[in-house]
Amino acid sequence: GNGMSWGSIYLVVKDFDKSLDFYEKVLDMKVSATNGKRFAMFNNPGLNLCLMNGYYDEQFPKQKETRGPYYDEYDNMSEIANSANTKKVFINLGVEDLDKEYQRILDLGIGMNMTPIRYINAFSPYWYFTFMDPDGNPIEITGGHKE
Repeated sequence: GNGMSWGSIYLVVKDFDKSLDFYEKVLDMKVSATNGKRFAMFNNPGLNLCLMNGYYDEQFPKQKETRGPYYDEYDNMSEIANSANTKKVFINLGVEDLDKEYQRILDLGIGMNMTPIRYINAFSPYWYFTFMDPDGNPIEITGGHKE
């Protein structure tokens, strides 16, 4: 390879505390680290999932030093947080026991627009269910299921 390593995928969120609580529950782990209320990291082998408070830099402009030009399409976090979620990125998580996980998410009462457990076979068969995070990002959980 070229020596590149995975960093993270981060979500720009509207309500930092609400999203932090949501992902602690979904991932069933405490947040690994935070940079104040600006950024949160969930360190997971393979790929880290992080949260970026879309309004932080606008609320605390003096806390950030930048060099070089400003690019609105990448740097205007509050505008990014406010934009419509087109659902082009799905967060896929895998579990051993899908039925147990489905019940856990159901019991937590956090899965917006939650589907039942579904089946698809396109090249390979799998079972999954889908729900939304507080910003409308789709989360798909896959795993073993007894028909």
